[in-house]
Formats: sequence, structure tokens, C-alpha cells
Amino acid sequence: MTSSAFDVAVIGGGQSGLAAAHALLRTGLRPLVLEAGERAAGSWPRYYDSLTLFSPARYSALPGLPFDGDPDRYPHRDEVVAYLERYAAHLDAEIRTGAHVTRVHADGGGFAVELADGTAVSAPGVIAASGSFGNPYLPVLPGQETFTGRILHSAAYRNPAPYAGKRIVVVGAGNSAVQIARDLADVATVTLATRAPIRFVGQRPLGRDLHFWFAVTGFDRLPARLITSPPGVPVLDDGRHRRALTDGRMDRRPVFTGFDGDHAIWADGTRERVDAVVFATGYRPHLPYLDDLGALDREGRPRRRAGASLTHPGLGFLGLEWQRTPSSNTLRGVGRDAAHLARHLARHLARSITAARGPRRPGADV
Repeated sequence: MTSSAFDVAVIGGGQSGLAAAHALLRTGLRPLVLEAGERAAGSWPRYYDSLTLFSPARYSALPGLPFDGDPDRYPHRDEVVAYLERYAAHLDAEIRTGAHVTRVHADGGGFAVELADGTAVSAPGVIAASGSFGNPYLPVLPGQETFTGRILHSAAYRNPAPYAGKRIVVVGAGNSAVQIARDLADVATVTLATRAPIRFVGQRPLGRDLHFWFAVTGFDRLPARLITSPPGVPVLDDGRHRRALTDGRMDRRPVFTGFDGDHAIWADGTRERVDAVVFATGYRPHLPYLDDLGALDREGRPRRRAGASLTHPGLGFLGLEWQRTPSSNTLRGVGRDAAHLARHLARHLARSITAARGPRRPGADV
């Protein structure tokens, strides 16, 4: 394997990749962070304009560096971007932006990481922390190919301006679907199409933010395997979203069954002209660079346990939904998973790294 100045190549420079770099440094491993975008903020700059965190700043920071300002506020998307860039600047790690990884393959006892610009990096370990934003799940309904309006995933939604005066259907019952629908309701006629009634959860039970209770009870740290999720995705709400429905600013209906030209066909058989459909239907892991490695199953999901690859001991995954706990793919929870994975990799890589470079030095912290 070609000699490298780095112990672990971290693919992705968003919240998961930065948390990984921090945790690796704490174990004495030297990370190289490869971010495809031009900013060390992952997918956050591409989220919709009105996105606001559902957790207060005090519960939304990565390890080692709190958010500035009022800890009880709910940070806006742009605040998160600025925070991540500040976090990256405080890390004693090399972070390369504009570094789009195209392929990872086994190279001796480690890995070769190929980039779109034709260069390659070799490292004993790899952490895939590229998230899922690049792989939105877009269902196909009967007649969809005949629809003359616009179909988009919430990943492509930015703001309501292009939809003023239009008839819009938002498909989904999660936080993003409800937030986008309410955003659009200011300028358009909006229906939330869901498979089940929306399950609202109060943002501040007993006068404290829900995440306070998550911390007090230890819910955020519970092993994912011990939690049985009730039907329906919970939507955190301070009352505004529920009011938008009860006041008639938008309505909810069962998901329509198909398309016919410029019409949606609803479950009761009625047809209605629709200008655009926004599918807030979630994401799948985005790991195309691992296709040739044999580390994924047929659906492109990683073969892993608690983030560690089951096929390649030096490979790890970070930022997956329910990877280890309910908060694994969140700002507040990914740091714990990163620390767990970094310790695992440090144990696995210790012998080869010591042989190649001598004893590991303690890494810098944020």
C-alpha cells in the first residue's frame, strides 16, 4: 500500500465527518477529511431556506464546541452552516473541500480512495460519513410519467416563491414535510398527503424542551435495538403546525393513488388538478463509492454492526439513521457514535500504524 500521512480517510465533511475527525484525533489517529462540496458543512447549505432545528442550541452541538449565543434558541439553517465551518476551523486536521470521492478499493492491508480529479489517497482506515442527502427516495405512483406538473423531492425544495398561487401537494408526515407544507401555505393552496394521521408531539412538555427530557431520561442514548417505534413519524411542534391544519391554512388527506395528466387521483376516486408535488419521503444511504468494495448489500445499505463494517475491519460508517441510538444521525447524537467508532478503529489499526510510523501521538482536540 502506498505510504500515507493519514491513518483514516473520512469521506464527507458535514456533521458526521467533522465529528469523526474530532473523535479520531482524541484517539491519536490522524484523519484526512474529504468533502465533495466547497464548504466544510456537508449538505446543510443545500437544505430549504426556512429550515430551523427542532432541538435548542444547547442540545445541538458537536463534541468540544458549543453553539454561540442563546443556548435555548432553535438555530436556523445558516447558523448551523456557520457553526460547522467554525468547528472545522478549530480542528487540527486536514480538511479538503471540492474532493469528490468516486471509488474506494482494497489496497494491501488498507484502502485506496480515488477522487474525481484523478488523484488518490491511501490510508489504513476509512470512515464513510457522506450522509444520505445525495440519495433522496422518490416513490413512483401509477401514471406518474403522464404528470404535466412538477415533481420534486424535498431535497430540491428551497423556498415558496416559485409556487405562489399554485396548487401543491406535499407527501410525507415527518418534520420536514410538515415544515415545508406550512412554509408553502403562506403563498399556495397546500395539502399534506400522508398514509396515517400526523402524530404531533409537544415541543415543550411541562415547560421544558423535549430534548431536556431526552437528556434527563437517557432516551437519546438507548440502544436502537431496544426501541420499538410506534406507527407514524413524530412531528415536534410548538403549536404552529397543528394550528395551520386546524385553521384551514392547509389540509391533510390520505395519499393520492396516482396521476393522470395534470391531475392527482385521490383515494376516494376524486380527481384534482395539481401544479406540483413535493415528496418529503426520506433518504437512503449515499455510498456509491463503495459499490466495488463488497461492503454493501443488494439495496446499497452497509453491512455493519454499530457502525463497524462486517466485511472490512478498517472500514466504518457514521451518520446513519438509528445506527446505534435514536439520535445517531443528528447533531446532538453523532458525536457519541463517532467516539465509539474511533475507539474501534484505533484498536484495529494500532498494530499496523505503530509498525509503519512508530507510537501514536495524542491528537489535538477542538
